[in-house]
Amino acid sequence: MRRILAGLAGSVLALVACTAPAGDDNPSTATTLPTREQNAMGFTNPVHDRDFPDPAVISVDGTWFAYATNSRAGHMPALRSSDLVTWDPVGDAMPELAPWVTAGRTWAPEVAVHGPDRYVAYYTALGTDSGRQCIGRAVASSPEGPFVDESAEPLICQADEGGSIDASPFTDTDGTRYLLWKNDGNAIGVDTWIYAQRLSPDGLTLTGAPVRLIKQDQAWEGALVEGPFLWLHDGRYYLFYSANDYGSDAYAVGYAVCDGPMGPCVKPSGSAAGPILTTTEDAAGPGHCVVVEKDGRTWMVHHAWPPDAVGSAVPGRTMWLTELTWDDGRPVLDGPRAEVPILP
Repeated sequence: MRRILAGLAGSVLALVACTAPAGDDNPSTATTLPTREQNAMGFTNPVHDRDFPDPAVISVDGTWFAYATNSRAGHMPALRSSDLVTWDPVGDAMPELAPWVTAGRTWAPEVAVHGPDRYVAYYTALGTDSGRQCIGRAVASSPEGPFVDESAEPLICQADEGGSIDASPFTDTDGTRYLLWKNDGNAIGVDTWIYAQRLSPDGLTLTGAPVRLIKQDQAWEGALVEGPFLWLHDGRYYLFYSANDYGSDAYAVGYAVCDGPMGPCVKPSGSAAGPILTTTEDAAGPGHCVVVEKDGRTWMVHHAWPPDAVGSAVPGRTMWLTELTWDDGRPVLDGPRAEVPILP
């Protein structure tokens, strides 16, 4: 969830979805984690040990860029890495806010790659007119920004459903673009749905009608589902999502399997039901994820609290990598764990 802790409410500090052609939104098809010669992904989590909630990652020409919810680092804090493990600050990738935005609640940006000099960020912010969280889009010629949104109104703002948050772009194998998001129903005590809708080729407008994919309907999810991310594996669409209270150790990641980016989607049932990434002795409340690939291994990038500082402003929600493998079509996450071993 993109809520800023009360202690940080006055401070001003996200991938993609499914699959994409090489060089597009999905970093799984764009590049790679460190090579076996470097460390074969043997490392210590968190890979960024400062507050960096709702991380989203893209890869551009062999360099990784990460974006997060606002903090003292700016409206859209950004990091840069050559290996997904060691990160350096870039600064505020969106220093100026759109005319429709009230500052201080700019959450969960995710960036779609449209070419070597065009990047579209989808972000959540407080709409001045609606008083609700809404979704906007901003454009930059560099992954470092500045991302600019000159729109007079948000792209999506379902005020009667509590608002709209957690936008996640997705490009299918045929190049068709989509956007997934959540209505912020828990803000007003109604259902939360993960929505999907087709995007125009330039990524700036929605076309057709939105569809509802999943909502909170399992006990572990509590009052909400959020943070959608769509990933294609062996011809199947996997919708990863987070659920429950982000500020507790009950926050976790689950998944559904979809026929396509517009659904329908079905969550696992029976013994397979439930979250696949949960609190461990190393990390609490893991969630808001994206998925990337490197050198034949698949990784989930997510945030998590230190187990002894859940809900604390310091260090906050730090950025983690957890390996994702597959067991007969079921995603399996090995973690979160602090020490990630080197491949044998």
